[in-house]
Amino acid sequence: MPILGLAPASAPYYPPHFDIEAVIRPNILALHPYRCARDDYQDGLLLDANENALGHAILPASSSSSTPQKGPEEEDTDAPPDFLALDLHRYPDPAQLAIKARIAALRGLTADAGGAPLTERVFLGVGSDEAIDLLMRVCVAPGPGGGAILTTPPTYGMYAVCAQVNDVRVVQVPLDVAGGAFQLRLDAMKSAIDADPSIKLIFLCSPGNPSGTLIPLVDIQALLEYPGFKGIVVVDEAYIDFAPAGSSAAPLIDRYANLCVLQTLSKSFGLAAIRLGIALAQAPLIQVLTNTKAPYNISTPTAALALSALSPPSIARMSTHLSTLTTQRAALLRALSVLAPLGLGRALGGHHANFLMVPVLDRATGAPDNARSERVYRELAEREGVVVRFRGREHGCAGCLRITVGSEADNAVVVDKLKQVLGRI
Repeated sequence: MPILGLAPASAPYYPPHFDIEAVIRPNILALHPYRCARDDYQDGLLLDANENALGHAILPASSSSSTPQKGPEEEDTDAPPDFLALDLHRYPDPAQLAIKARIAALRGLTADAGGAPLTERVFLGVGSDEAIDLLMRVCVAPGPGGGAILTTPPTYGMYAVCAQVNDVRVVQVPLDVAGGAFQLRLDAMKSAIDADPSIKLIFLCSPGNPSGTLIPLVDIQALLEYPGFKGIVVVDEAYIDFAPAGSSAAPLIDRYANLCVLQTLSKSFGLAAIRLGIALAQAPLIQVLTNTKAPYNISTPTAALALSALSPPSIARMSTHLSTLTTQRAALLRALSVLAPLGLGRALGGHHANFLMVPVLDRATGAPDNARSERVYRELAEREGVVVRFRGREHGCAGCLRITVGSEADNAVVVDKLKQVLGRI
C-alpha cells in the first residue's frame, strides 16, 4: 500500500531487505490526513479556517499603562511577554497552575464538595486535538475487538482522523438536517448505544462545525443521564464564545462526572498560532489525562502568551472583538441574502459561531449544486484572492461553502467577489 501524500520512489530503498510499508501499521498507511483549504491556498483574504479576523486579544504593551503598577517582586503576567527574557533554556512548567486558575475563573467552575483546587478540573493540551487524541487513547481499546466512539455528522473531521490513528471504530448517527436544523437524533443515538455497548465516547460539537449550530443543554443532559451509556460525553465548544451567554455545558461539570468539555484559545481569543486547547472535567478524568500526556507539553512561549491573554485587560478586549464579530455576522448574513438571484441559497444552521454556511444552487433548478459550488470555491481562491471552505460533500451540506466572518472590510470584499464569480458561473 503506497504512503498517501508521497510520490512513489524512483529507485529502491537501501538496504534491500527493508520495506517501510511492512513496518507501518495498516490503519496508518490507510489514513487520509486532516485536510483544509489552507493545504491548497495560503495567500489572499483567508476566510476558510474560522480564525479570528480581528486578531488576537492580547493588549499591546503600550496599552497596558492603565493597569495597576506591580512591585519589583511581582511578576507582570498581564503584559505581553518579552520572549527573549523568558527562561528558554529551562523546560516549561509542567503544571501551568496560573493559566488553569484563570481558565477556571473565566468559565465559572466551582470546587467539588471536598474543596479540591479548581485547577484540578482543567487540562491543557497542544490544541484541543491533543485532548481528543488522549481521550481516545485512555478510554477506547484499539483494534477489531476494542471499543468505539460515536460521532454525529456533519462534524469536526479530527474525531475520525484521531479514531483511525488510534485504530478505533467510529459509530455514526447523523444529525437531523431537515430544514437546516443540525440537531441530535436522541432516540437514534440511544438505539446505537444499546446496540453497541463498546461505545466509550460520544463526541458532540456545539456550536457545530460546519453547521454553526448549538446543541441544547437539555439534549446533552439527556445523554449524560441515559443509564444505557456507561462512557463519557465530550462536548467540543471551540466556538462557544460566539454563542449566546449561558450556552456552555461547562457549568454541568459540577454535577456530571461523565462530562468533558473541550475549549480553545484559538477562536474567540484569536490565538490559533499558539495551539492551546483546554479540557474541563471533574478531577478523576483530568488526572488520567495529565498522567498520560507527554511531559512539558505546553511550551514556555505559549504559556506566557496564554497567561497574558487571560488577564482582565485582554479578556475585555476579547469581549469587544466578540461584539464586533457578532455584529458583522449579522451584517454578512444580510449581505449574502441579496445574492439569492445569482443562485446563493439561504444560510443554513443556527449562526452561533464565527462563520456562516451557504449553499450554492443550480440556477435553473434551485437545488444545491456541488459542481458549481466547487467551481465557485476555486474561482474565488485562484482568480479573486478570497479563500473560503468547500463543505459540499458532508451530510446535509450539499453545495455549501463555509465563510469565516471577517471585519467589515473583509465581508465587503467577499460579498463583492462572490457576486462577481456567481455572475459568471
